[in-house]
Amino acid sequence: MTRAAGKPDFDAYLRTIAAFTDDELIPAEAEMVAAGQVPDAIVRRMAELGLFGISIPPAYGGLGWTMEQQVLLTFEFTRASCVYRSRFSTVIGLCSQAILDHGTEEQRREMLPEMAAGRRVTSFALTEPEAGSDATNVQTTARRTGDGWVLDGTKRYITNAHWADALLVFARTDGAEVSAFIVDRTAPGVSTRIPDLMNGHAEGPVAEIDLKSVVVAENRLLGGVPGTGLAAAMRGINHARLHVAATCVGQATRMLEETTRHVSERHQFGAPLADLGVVRAELGRCYSELEAGRALALDAARAFDAGTVPRQRISAAKLYCSEMVGRVADRCVQLLGGEGIVGPHPVPRMWRDVRTLRIYEGASAIHERNLGRAMVRSVAADGVLPDSYRVR
Repeated sequence: MTRAAGKPDFDAYLRTIAAFTDDELIPAEAEMVAAGQVPDAIVRRMAELGLFGISIPPAYGGLGWTMEQQVLLTFEFTRASCVYRSRFSTVIGLCSQAILDHGTEEQRREMLPEMAAGRRVTSFALTEPEAGSDATNVQTTARRTGDGWVLDGTKRYITNAHWADALLVFARTDGAEVSAFIVDRTAPGVSTRIPDLMNGHAEGPVAEIDLKSVVVAENRLLGGVPGTGLAAAMRGINHARLHVAATCVGQATRMLEETTRHVSERHQFGAPLADLGVVRAELGRCYSELEAGRALALDAARAFDAGTVPRQRISAAKLYCSEMVGRVADRCVQLLGGEGIVGPHPVPRMWRDVRTLRIYEGASAIHERNLGRAMVRSVAADGVLPDSYRVR
């Protein structure tokens, strides 16, 4: 459902995605787990419904929803396994936004319509063995040749890398600058491998990438200008962090619904577990934290739509929501009792999956440090907190 098919009314589209989640995504989870991967039919359906294009402007074949609308959609489709989202997350956030804001018009025209249609999956190749939280420590190199560049290096923990059509590779050029390159995954010298074991997200494993004397043409340099790689990376990362915050809300919503259903149906001591005051207190605490996360994610999205990327508020939303969903998941597993440990109940699987969200798009400790640093600087310079609502 791209621009060519006509942009739908948003409320109608949101209802379509909610129904898709209930009628197709959630029922297919068992098949996905058994197969060890997202079924191809589900990936095709996600593309048909336009999920690969929700953040890409209509001028480039997407649906062009606002950030608030993207967050509302994410609340819905991430009530199902967040592994589904991972199949298009690098397209709608990290890669498309970097290309949109920092690519040349030729690169946007070539890449974005294919990405929006789900015909070109892209992967964001930034993280390395020595460049994780410290993204500035990229060691992959890009050496200029007469008519292009030669890339050498290793990337790891890269979502979608093993089945991507193109990689957005970050490499050090001219000894110091970090630049970004669009690299075909099947180009000579590119190889990918997935791990033998994943602790969560087992059906959508990350991959390592080896780049050995990979030749790329000059027009594959993002934006056509060296040294803009970190700016492009942060553009994509800030977008993706808000999507991660919204994903945490969607996951917590599903786990709470599943758990509330369980304690309402499970009888102990002659009555439903839900009649116990301690159980109701746990559910109430989870719900209040979930709603705080929902409000924070929506507030950051609205600030984003107002015209300035609220980096600190997005960071706070990602930090709070990823920690919140971990607490909710742990309490839900506890309330499930034996079913939280043994058997196919979806909550323990989701418990494992959401643990990664405290690491993806910046580990919690990094967000805490960066927010504290921003607070000190902002108060010293302006007397108010960063991204403040204070009237001045």
